Amino acid sequence: MTATAGGKPLDPAIGYDDGKTLMARGPLALHEHVASRLETSLGKALPQMEVRFKDVSISADIVVKDASDLEVQLPTLPNEMMKTLHVWNRHASAGSGKSSLMKLLSGRFPKDKSVSIEGEVAYNGTSTEELHNRLPQLVSYVPQRDKHYPELTVKETLEFAHAACGGELSERDASHLVNGTPDENAEALKAAQALAKHYPDVVIQQLGLENCQNTIVGDAMLRGVSGGERKRVTTGELSFGNKYVMMMDEISTGLDSAATFDIITTQRSLAKKFHKTVVISLLQPSPEVFALFDDVMILNGGHLMYHGPCKEALGYFETLGFKCPPSRDVADFLLDIGTNKQYQYEVKLERGGAIPRTPSEFADAFKLSTIYSQTLRELEDSVNSSLVEDMKTHMMTHPEFSQSFWASTSLLMKRQLTITKRETTALIGRLIMNTIIALLCSSVYYQFDLTDFQVAMGIMFEAILNLSIGQAAQIPTVMAARDVFYKQRGANFFRTASYVLSNFVNQAPPIILESVIFGTIIYWMCGFVSSFWSFLIFLVVLCLTNLALAAFFFFLASASPNLNVANPISSVAVLYICVFAGYTITKDQIPDYLIWLYWGNPIAWGIRALAVSQYTHSRFDTCVYNGFDYCAQYGMKMGEYSLSTYEVPSDKFWLWYGMVFMVATYVFFLFLSCIALEYHRFERPENVVLTTQTNTKASDSYTITRTPRGSQKPHESVISVDHAREKYFVPVTVAFKDLWYTVPDPTNPKKIIDLLKGISGYALPGTITALMGSSGAGKTTLMDVIAGRKTGGQIRGQILLNGHPATDLAIRRSTGYCEQMDIHSESSTIREALTFSAFLRQGADVPDSHKYDSVNECLDLLDLNLIADQIIRGSSVEQMKRLTIGVELAAQPSVLFLDEPTSGLDARSAKLIMDGVRKVADTGRTIVCTIHQPSSEVFSVFDSLLLLKRGGETVFAGDLGENAREMIEYFESIEGVTKLETDYNPATWMLEVIGAGVGNSNGDQTDFVETFKASAHFKRLQSSLDREGVTRPSPSLPALEFSDKRAASELTQAKFLLKRFCDLYW
Repeated sequence: MTATAGGKPLDPAIGYDDGKTLMARGPLALHEHVASRLETSLGKALPQMEVRFKDVSISADIVVKDASDLEVQLPTLPNEMMKTLHVWNRHASAGSGKSSLMKLLSGRFPKDKSVSIEGEVAYNGTSTEELHNRLPQLVSYVPQRDKHYPELTVKETLEFAHAACGGELSERDASHLVNGTPDENAEALKAAQALAKHYPDVVIQQLGLENCQNTIVGDAMLRGVSGGERKRVTTGELSFGNKYVMMMDEISTGLDSAATFDIITTQRSLAKKFHKTVVISLLQPSPEVFALFDDVMILNGGHLMYHGPCKEALGYFETLGFKCPPSRDVADFLLDIGTNKQYQYEVKLERGGAIPRTPSEFADAFKLSTIYSQTLRELEDSVNSSLVEDMKTHMMTHPEFSQSFWASTSLLMKRQLTITKRETTALIGRLIMNTIIALLCSSVYYQFDLTDFQVAMGIMFEAILNLSIGQAAQIPTVMAARDVFYKQRGANFFRTASYVLSNFVNQAPPIILESVIFGTIIYWMCGFVSSFWSFLIFLVVLCLTNLALAAFFFFLASASPNLNVANPISSVAVLYICVFAGYTITKDQIPDYLIWLYWGNPIAWGIRALAVSQYTHSRFDTCVYNGFDYCAQYGMKMGEYSLSTYEVPSDKFWLWYGMVFMVATYVFFLFLSCIALEYHRFERPENVVLTTQTNTKASDSYTITRTPRGSQKPHESVISVDHAREKYFVPVTVAFKDLWYTVPDPTNPKKIIDLLKGISGYALPGTITALMGSSGAGKTTLMDVIAGRKTGGQIRGQILLNGHPATDLAIRRSTGYCEQMDIHSESSTIREALTFSAFLRQGADVPDSHKYDSVNECLDLLDLNLIADQIIRGSSVEQMKRLTIGVELAAQPSVLFLDEPTSGLDARSAKLIMDGVRKVADTGRTIVCTIHQPSSEVFSVFDSLLLLKRGGETVFAGDLGENAREMIEYFESIEGVTKLETDYNPATWMLEVIGAGVGNSNGDQTDFVETFKASAHFKRLQSSLDREGVTRPSPSLPALEFSDKRAASELTQAKFLLKRFCDLYW
């Protein structure tokens, strides 16, 4: 029964039973409810943290081509202050230094001997050095990249983070809630305890993850949640703990604009009610999102161009000679300042004077502004006494880790056990493989003659080697998990020793199990000594050697920068293990100066221990064996003689020495792994583009190298001649009708989930069709199904090309697919990458001159001519994105699929990319593109739209019209839909209308799916689908047929592959 007042239902009361009752009235009401009670009990405002930084600069030694460029330095950032109760927006393009600054202020900037950091950073007047390792518990940093254990569910990932950050309200925090009345204190304690206990459920609801909370996170190899949902998991994971400052780096990547708005609204509420300082960097903020911020910091090339109130930014830049047009988004305008796009905003200065042109000139101008002067005056003032008291009372008393060593280790062990359980297929496969190998080896040496010591040594060598070398397979797994470790250890979730120890505790059972199975088969089938103790020792030695080598390969994965380094080292290590094990080369054959390699080899100790165990048995402690007198012939008993042939000592204590050595080796490499993971981390910077005086850009410690062809002499000039190019592709209409896609339910394989439900639509040549919807609506899934990229699940419905059923070969040969990830051979130049694609993906019947011409066409369409002969390594994110499109375009496809081409780009780069896509469409190609949060300018590039809602159902399909007029008129005609406001982004508005975002219930009030089915737009869609050349064959459009699976001949493939590898290595 629902309570009412005046005929209107009352808002439900906030309860403390679980996360759902806490969030009964939404996050804003919850924040007000809890914060007010805490402040009443504290008798003052909640503790807060102010961040001040002065003359901060970062310089790094990097690998360069010329000795004159040995050091690259980011410009010095002047004195600045971040106040509490504020939400800050870091507005900057990729490579501007925003991530570096956020990492530095949060204490996460990777420390390296080649990096020099200067300047001062203080928190409530306390320096970074004084806070030391306690800083991650007070300041949170949400990274750009989403690194998670793919086997864990969303809820398990967040619950682990919650537990690692303390889980429940600590006694230290509870002890401060004593300054109100007894009832007020009790109520505050109850509210704080409930929020702390149920915070994972609260975060799940705040981020709109309820529908996928029991779905595994997944990754590129394991299907899980969508990219936008994974981004929200990253945001939620780093939200736990008692953080006073939140640094959030590009948290909107992959999210629709409605979800971005809701999430940042929640962060704003946290900042206002709980007195937190929230700093968020965004690349493409919509006007309504930008309006949520109090202050904005604009960075370009490491220079600070503006730092102050958002509402004063436009007026400030107008005084410099730049005025934002009414039709231009404020955020996009600010991002264009300091770039070659700023000329369109220039106005004549009344006072006269020069207009700033470069980022450094804008930075100099800002230092002369009244806003900067005001900041300096505030910095000169001493830190407020209440902030100093907060630091002393609440922050300096905070422990470095929220959990004790053993509690942290236990939590990590539980997580690792869960991951191991979900990898049972791999574990079973490993056991089956080892069983088969053991049976094969045993069948070869079945019941061998024990007097043949060489064979016995060979069996023992092979048994130990097969098991131990198999541990090298864990290197890629450890390296993948290492990225997650870096993130969580950087946030002080746990100690490094706890992480290493928990890994090996969970590794031990599978290692022991495979050693027992393998050893049992080998021992009894080969016919070793029939003694229980000898058999037990055999198994123990196998287990210890296996564990010792597992520890070595774990250390190797921990201490290597990447797989390209770890794999060759592991191969050399295997060679060393084999050669110096005392079997292939006996001890007396090893030179004295290399004998230490023999004594340091764990496999040598294992073989020696097994040999001593077997041949010191009473069965061989005799002179006469099988009628031969060994004492008379060699002066020693049978067992001693056999051991002497391989220089193996016969004293039994060597058996125990071997076991002790392997245990010591195991512990030694565990210790080294702890040291490597704690003090030698390989954390790569994100989207780094450093600019030197020669305009050379570098990324990840490399610089762009210009090839001889790309270098032009000063007196040379280039004349561009426009000419009409011949089309080397067939225009294609893509149509899909009543498309369903069904997959098994990950939580219950007996059930199925419909990811797409009866989707119909088409895309015409010369047009760009947008696939849009909220995160998880099925946009990428739909495009993958159409493009033939889905190998699992069940697909029902029709997919047609020019009215003919689409075959797998026709789709592969006539379409191009640009993924979100930009993966290229980094040693090639941009021109070489395009040429490689053109020659291997265009038909053998196309003349070479036409293929070269198509390469030039790609360079022209995507504005890549100026950087065509630059090495790919070191290119910016936006350049890599254009190259990804170019590589697919060089294949001369009729249809081009683009998955989030603007993801991770700033608004200016996004517009540049979409302008290139528009040019491609104007050549007569069909473009289908998924996109999350386009600006008004980018949205105007599209011709038609297919809009999906959560659950994979269509809510709109058709032409957009000029300035999206048709789409706007359609939704405004629906009863109850709010009209589009002037200058409001129609893409954002339409998503809000259908209920996209977090906790948006608009879509629940109207059934937009049924409304669309009853509309004139739906009838128009059905009529268009029924035309010839769309879903019915047309006599003028024959079916796309290809005789060969691959376009290029074997000779051409070999030629270009050899050339690529020669260029790579030579």
